[in-house]
Amino acid sequence: MPSNRFLPRRLTRLGVCLSLAGMALPGQAQTQAPTQVAALAPAAASAVDPRWQPSLDAFAAADRLRAPAPGGVVFVGSSSIRLWNDLETSFADQPVVIKRGFGGSQLLDCVKLVDRLVLPYQPRLVVVYAGENDIAEGASPQQVAERFVAFVQAVKDALPESRIAFVSIKPSPLRAHLIPAVREANERIEIYSQTEPRLDFIDVFSLMIDAQGQPRPELFSDDRLHLNAQGYSLWRQLIAQHLKG
Repeated sequence: MPSNRFLPRRLTRLGVCLSLAGMALPGQAQTQAPTQVAALAPAAASAVDPRWQPSLDAFAAADRLRAPAPGGVVFVGSSSIRLWNDLETSFADQPVVIKRGFGGSQLLDCVKLVDRLVLPYQPRLVVVYAGENDIAEGASPQQVAERFVAFVQAVKDALPESRIAFVSIKPSPLRAHLIPAVREANERIEIYSQTEPRLDFIDVFSLMIDAQGQPRPELFSDDRLHLNAQGYSLWRQLIAQHLKG
């Protein structure tokens, strides 16, 4: 269920978040999506960042060895997905779980590579964890939200029946100084998710901070950035609630 943490500010930000998706509040004229969002659309002919080529090659090799059946659940995103070692077996009730995480990637990369990471599998559900690296590399909360909108639009255009669930950006202790931006990006994406059918927002952030609003260190590995077994256990419990149906 969506967090109530941001309710006091939602009404003031709702118009902004809706405009990211080219939507309008009741009684307002329909607006077009920002050109920045349109510019993020994936292009099959575009060059692949060489950093991701080994991961893409590994995914392609795995698919040749055993092509996943359509209608499964695809997990896509950055190192929090890549390092989830038992992800495929963490959701025993799901017949097909596909892990397509590539470390260091941004949500922007997920947009550009959606035709390789998501669309070929024709999933019923796409679970996305990305955006933290975008913010760490200088993207604003609004840019992160725009990138998620572009990702959603790309999936919807090709697979209109697929659901998409965004796992909120986590509060990593190493990046505690970025928490205000993380909060705002999560808020924007949560509000957008409430305006679009077939979107879910999975709030892991709220359960990963303490009473003082600081990251809970016991959920993270020694690098203070990635999750440990306890952190992944928490994620599994929260995400599992959104995989049913």
